[in-house]
Amino acid sequence: MVAPAHVEHMRVAWADTDASGRIHWSVIFRWAEAAEHAFLHTLGWQPSEVGSYPRRSTEAEYHRPLRFGQRFELRIGVERVGTSSVTFGWTVISDGQTCVSGRHTVVHIDGNGRPAPWPDHLRAGLVDGDRSSLHSVDQRG
Repeated sequence: MVAPAHVEHMRVAWADTDASGRIHWSVIFRWAEAAEHAFLHTLGWQPSEVGSYPRRSTEAEYHRPLRFGQRFELRIGVERVGTSSVTFGWTVISDGQTCVSGRHTVVHIDGNGRPAPWPDHLRAGLVDGDRSSLHSVDQRG
């Protein structure tokens, strides 16, 4: 995992769990996307200016269970920036232990569905993402 550029403080909601009381495997991708968007907002991201950037690949490894009500932080950083793509790496930490780690790659596309360069100010922030000052947002309920 790269140095985090952004940290989201969260809590496992009831809707995030399965019948076992642990998080459902898919919820981590929603959490990572929320952290990604919060980080992009710190760079001046406006949804109307960026357009679309679908996921090209996702990956997660589950190390420890997370349960309903458990507090955690999702640390996200930039692993790689291309002209039109960026790979984010992230780690979920609870009680000082890694619970989930992963990464996802997004590709910025234009109105015709073709890869397109990121806006300059976002690209600059993404390139510096793992070297920038840490941004932290508390979303605990």
